[in-house]
Amino acid sequence: MDAPVHDLGELFSQLGLPDGQQEIEQFIATHRGLPPDMLLSDAPFWTPAQAQFLKEEWREDADWAPLVDQLNLRLR
Repeated sequence: MDAPVHDLGELFSQLGLPDGQQEIEQFIATHRGLPPDMLLSDAPFWTPAQAQFLKEEWREDADWAPLVDQLNLRLR
């Protein structure tokens, strides 16, 4: 897989979330501990639009997919 075209801050911005490094780390610390059998897009803290975006980007292996994977791992 190629290196991501975007960075994690841009993913957070795309999701409509604060995209500063401290805000990203706080979000991850707050929401860390997703069950291993839960899809990232099924996590209860996403809005329906955010969940749909994450699901589509991962399923389509789009430009955002590597960052969706990274976020998924960091939230486990």
